[in-house]
Amino acid sequence: MGRVKARNLLKLLALMADEIIIGAFIFLILPRMGVDIPLRAGLLVLVVILAKDFLIAPFVLGGGADRKPEAGPERLIGRTAVVVEDLSPEGVVKVDGELWRAECLTGSAKRDERVRVVSVRGTKLLVERQG
Repeated sequence: MGRVKARNLLKLLALMADEIIIGAFIFLILPRMGVDIPLRAGLLVLVVILAKDFLIAPFVLGGGADRKPEAGPERLIGRTAVVVEDLSPEGVVKVDGELWRAECLTGSAKRDERVRVVSVRGTKLLVERQG
């Protein structure tokens, strides 16, 4: 859990790098070059780019490898399927109204029995009988 938080902190710092650079440029570098930017204008620029980050941050920090897949057969892992064609050990199951080839890892399962999807091999679901 600490590793995920540290990774998210690094992502947030990378996301805020432009604010740090622009702030340093507006408030430190330009004044030394003789270009005076009014405080309100400098702060307004920083507020606008910070607002952009607040809109983008949920997508950057909430995605990637930390999220469960929402597409493809991997999204079915952990779901319950109903056996349509006896699994002995291979047959057909139905998940969310879709038919899938399946293999029962715990022996066999009869028609109308409920099984749990534990893995995916290609386009075949690997399932276990529910206890």
